[in-house]
Amino acid sequence: MARYRSGQRGMTLIGFLLMFLLIGFFTLLVIKLVPLYLEHYKIVSSLNSLKAEPGWAEKSKDEIQKMLQRRWDVNSVDTVVANKDVQYSREGGRVKVRVAYEAVTHIMGNVDALLTFDDMVQSEPL
Repeated sequence: MARYRSGQRGMTLIGFLLMFLLIGFFTLLVIKLVPLYLEHYKIVSSLNSLKAEPGWAEKSKDEIQKMLQRRWDVNSVDTVVANKDVQYSREGGRVKVRVAYEAVTHIMGNVDALLTFDDMVQSEPL
């Protein structure tokens, strides 16, 4: 004689709702955070294109800020401002350009996400 189990198998309604809520929350996080990371990629590529430009290390701080701001205007980067978030220094015969900024996005209710980014390029010794 075969024995049959008399209990139910599978997920309960509460289990299904909890799983759905978790999937929904992480989907919301992805939807909210991916644009900030894409914009960060544009900022990093602008810094790399600045480094690839010949003679950039001989330019003044204002000229470098204008070059970066033009690149960010073309790429529709709104999170950073060249004269506020860009630090410029000359140390040991090298020019260092650093972009450090924070990006905040609203998630839901009173929950916000804060992302901090810090990128730097430096020239070869002059």
